[in-house]
Amino acid sequence: MLVELIGIFIVALIIVYTYYKYVLFNFWRKRNVFYIEPVVPTGNIGALVTKKISIGKFFHDVYVKYKEHRAFGIYTFFKPNLVIADPDLIQAVLTKEFKNFHDRGMFCNEKIDPLSGHLFVLPGKKWRNLRVKLTPTFTSGKIKQMFAILKTCGEEFVKSLESIAQTGDSIEIKDWFARYTTDIIMSTAFGVKSNCIKEGDNEFRYWGKKVLKMHPFWIALSIFTPQVLDFFSIPFNDRGATEFITKTFQNNVEYRKTHNIVKHDFMNLLIQLMEKGYVEPDDMKDVVDKSSTMNRLTLLEAVAQASVFFIAGFETSSTTAMFCLYELAQQQDLQNKLRKEIDEILKKHDELTYNAVNEMTYLHKVINEAMRKYPPLPILSRICTEEINLPTTNIYVPKGMLITIPLLGLHHDPSIYPDPDKFDPERFNEDEVAARHPYAYLPFGEGPRGCIGSRFAYMQTKVGLVSLLSKFKFKLDTRTTVPLISENGFVHTVKDGIYLTIEPR
Repeated sequence: MLVELIGIFIVALIIVYTYYKYVLFNFWRKRNVFYIEPVVPTGNIGALVTKKISIGKFFHDVYVKYKEHRAFGIYTFFKPNLVIADPDLIQAVLTKEFKNFHDRGMFCNEKIDPLSGHLFVLPGKKWRNLRVKLTPTFTSGKIKQMFAILKTCGEEFVKSLESIAQTGDSIEIKDWFARYTTDIIMSTAFGVKSNCIKEGDNEFRYWGKKVLKMHPFWIALSIFTPQVLDFFSIPFNDRGATEFITKTFQNNVEYRKTHNIVKHDFMNLLIQLMEKGYVEPDDMKDVVDKSSTMNRLTLLEAVAQASVFFIAGFETSSTTAMFCLYELAQQQDLQNKLRKEIDEILKKHDELTYNAVNEMTYLHKVINEAMRKYPPLPILSRICTEEINLPTTNIYVPKGMLITIPLLGLHHDPSIYPDPDKFDPERFNEDEVAARHPYAYLPFGEGPRGCIGSRFAYMQTKVGLVSLLSKFKFKLDTRTTVPLISENGFVHTVKDGIYLTIEPR
């Protein structure tokens, strides 16, 4: 009996292997498209799912090796995937032919995972309708109204570090910035004072870490083969985190309604969308289409938007700020140059204001260079929603084809950015930017699905950096590895943290 079972098992393996090798893995060969030879059963991403390499580094490496093909095929598990490596083709996918590539193709199932129904991953008409509703929540006017919250968190950040600076000790800046941005996001999106700056290990930090602590295998499934999660009804988000985020949001909505509390924050705007179906304009003279009241947000829809604001907002901004200080700690001349700009503009305005931050042009360059060298999302994904012949190529893209743009590779291409490992904010001088292809720098994506919260992300990152650099000096601690080792996650961050010595000015 055992021999028969072993025989059946071997035959089954042979059948599966043959099916993969000569049917599933025949897609690119039949279409005469250059592709990387896959391996059964993971295709080309075996090292990625076994944590041997990060998702950003994997696509960076294939970009470096095969970018001369402009677009080439790989296999992610059993599915063919087209990698786009040319800025003109990237522009076609993200903007010019957007009608054919308007979805990300990532996991989104509101029935089994309510928090997945957010703007970043929603498809088709659902995305379009929600984007229209949410766009007014991220105007410069709305962000200006929230500036007081950012400023207060910046002041608390400085106060918490003053005693450490007096002793000349070092801090792990990755964790400190995550605590700062968590306080901002919890305040603006959930109406909660989370006190993460003062209490580094409270429940808000716990769940913040929990939602991002995902095995590369599950991340790969959610990006490349979300159908597997759908088929087995597996939620992507941790159930405990979903319950915590939903309960926190619901309790504070009810509290505000009961006590008639109105604040200038993101939560208030979501409440408007739940009650009215639209956001009140910055200028009351503006006309609002009130027919949208028929499509008010449900509580769970609003929670999903707040949750993605929480996840994306605290991690990407904190890592960007962290990378800025890491680089500035190694190049004291750049740190001094930025500090001089900060001092001059703060003196001009007498205090930290919204307008003062926007006048800090060198600060903007420093942040842009940090996102060039360490893009928050190392790849961009799109799925073909309507078949098309990819412009200027002989590649036919069928409906359902996944497209991957290797952002980390693009940002480190020496033909676009000479000496790409060097941190040089002058790359973002006006003449340098004008000389580059507009789609060679994409930290927030581009086109209609570009990041809706980019203005807010810039602002909270800038306020954090200005608050610290106006009071302290930073140097690299010996515990920090150079170069940094990337973490195996979807967001580009580091494995062992970044330790900096902090001193008062």
